[in-house]
Amino acid sequence: MLEKLSIKETRETPSIELDQSTGTFNIEGRSLPENAFEFYGPVVEWMKVYSQNPLKDTHFVLGIEYLNSGSLKQIFRILYMLEDLIELGNEAKITWKYNQGDELMLEKGKEFKQFLEILIELEEI
Repeated sequence: MLEKLSIKETRETPSIELDQSTGTFNIEGRSLPENAFEFYGPVVEWMKVYSQNPLKDTHFVLGIEYLNSGSLKQIFRILYMLEDLIELGNEAKITWKYNQGDELMLEKGKEFKQFLEILIELEEI
């Protein structure tokens, strides 16, 4: 069985909790790593393994306060992997949480909705 992936939040990076046993994945906080490709590398590798034996339902919760362009690219990369799960007959959805009045992060959520063929719920918190 795939183990959980847990990365603690810092001032520059979000907390990440990926749990195969529940099919619920969370990324929350600010995402401003100097090298986003390197920071999100373990998440991409974990998702590759998960994709080989996913649960029927996968729920990705993103509560990102701010992200740089490198992070945006890596998160798109990860979420495109969810599309692959759907193509294989599984269910997947994304909850995009944004702070009340944060128009920038609301717009980012709408961009994800536009480019991904996954159910994305925009949730103001």
